[in-house]
Parts: sequence; C-alpha cells; structure tokens
Amino acid sequence: MPYVRELQARIRELAERKKAVILAHNYQRTEIQEIADYVGESLYLARKALEVDAELIVFCGVDFMAETAALLNPDKRVILPEPASTCPMAAQLPAELVRRARREHPNVPVVLYVNTIAEAKAEADVICTSGNAVEVIRALGADRVLFGPDRNLCWHVKRQLPDVEIIPVPERGYCYVHKLFEPERVLELRKRYPDARLLVHPECEPELQLAADLVGSTGQMYRYAREAPDSTFIVATEVGLVERINRELGPEKKAVPAKSDAICAEMKLITLEKVLRALEREKPVVRLPSRVAERAREAVECMFELMGAKRP
Repeated sequence: MPYVRELQARIRELAERKKAVILAHNYQRTEIQEIADYVGESLYLARKALEVDAELIVFCGVDFMAETAALLNPDKRVILPEPASTCPMAAQLPAELVRRARREHPNVPVVLYVNTIAEAKAEADVICTSGNAVEVIRALGADRVLFGPDRNLCWHVKRQLPDVEIIPVPERGYCYVHKLFEPERVLELRKRYPDARLLVHPECEPELQLAADLVGSTGQMYRYAREAPDSTFIVATEVGLVERINRELGPEKKAVPAKSDAICAEMKLITLEKVLRALEREKPVVRLPSRVAERAREAVECMFELMGAKRP
C-alpha cells in the first residue's frame, strides 16, 4: 500500500505540474479511480474533457472512449496509457459492416452505441449511450433503424419502443462481461438480500433486465444508488462500479456484486505505473484520420441536438 500511495502522489504532482486532466471510467481499478479528476461513464468523461482547461488528457478507459474524447477535442492531446486496452464488443462492428448494412437497408438511419470504434461512428447518422438510446431513437422519429453493436441493448430499446423496427448490426453483438451474469444465480442472490434493489446494465440478458428495479447505464446506476432511500443494491455490471459505490457512498449504502468476478480484463490493463509513464512521456497520443474524426464528431453532435443538449 505505501508503494501505491507513493505512485498516486507522483502522478497527481506531475498531472498538476503539466496541467493535465485524468479521466477514469467506472470500470477502472480502484487505485486509478482514486487519482482521477473525474470518474464516470464514457460520454460523461468525453464531455468533461471539453469543459476542462487542459491541453493534455489522460484517458483511463478502453480505446473507443479515448477516441471519442479525441474526436470531440481536436485541439487537445488525448493519451491512452495502454493501447492494448481495447473493447472486444466495439471490435465486433467494423466500419465495413455498417456500410454493408446500409446497402442492404437503404434510407434506414443508422444509430450506433457509443461503444464503437471511431471508424464505425463515422458511418453513423447518430450516436447514443446505454442511458439515452431509447430517447435518441424516439427523437429520431423513424419507423426502422439500424442499431448496434449490442444485441441486448437492442432488445432494451425495442421493449420501450415496440412500434419501431430495430435491425441489429451485427446480428448478435455482445459484451463478454455482461454475458457472465446468469439470471438464475442473480435471482438466487436476490433471495439472500430481499430488501435490495437490483440494478442491471442493458447489455445483460433480457431475463435479467425484466427482473430489475433499474435498467440503466453505469452513471444511472450510480445516481440511483446515491439518491434512492434504499441501502442495499445488487449490481449487475463490471465490479469496478460496485467498488466505487461502496467506496464513495458507504457505509450507508452497500453494493453487492451480482457476480464477483465480472471483470473487464481490458479495462484492468491500465495500471498506476502506465499512467505515470504516459504522463512522463506524454504519449501514446490517440490519433484519428481527420475525415473519420469529422464524420464521427457530426454523429455524436447529432445526439446532443436530438437530446436538446448544446455542445459544451
């Protein structure tokens, strides 16, 4: 622990000296979250990057998150401490697959989850998050949409918007972490905590979503736990969020992991040593082709417009 605290102190001192901002996703290691200026879900962090007075952004998350921050902040340098920290689900939707879907379904708008690589975002009409997917598609006003990459998020949207035809792209995209949650085991856990609220990410299986008190993004889960009068929550998402709730809201609030080993290995590739090295070297910098960044940025900003939110 003394070594961890020493590293954390060195990182904070260097970040302040270089006027850098550190952003950490809810799934990051506890020791990473503790040294971040902001902790939250990916789009929240990307928008925070827009607001801060800093030219250097250290993004502790996976590749598509750092890319989103970079495309929204073309005048700032965005660093991803570990380039191998990629998102397997985002990789399931290459840009060519989006183009093929467009050819097969002409004139059908493409809505892509923010959990996609920049090249795929550049082929979309609008981007959404797990928290606002229903509202974005409702505001779009289309009878049919191409939507991906997560099939369970497609199901969640279809449940809320039964009159809209949701065409999944790819047909069965998924997050391997949220596939780990077995509904019967989670429901058995609920019997052990009869007064607990069940919080479920929409990337989880439909059976689990149907049993939930809240189906929402990591940010929505955190806010629910903070604001609800209840004291115990069974949380069906990556354990990093469970640790954050217990660290920041405990002991009054208690988060119970729906599966204690639901871990995103790619998120955990980022360590304090890698953050310190990235700050010292000011690299690796996330770089996007200008045309890709421009088109992807338009799709993200279309989301802001549909949601009535101005670009910060």
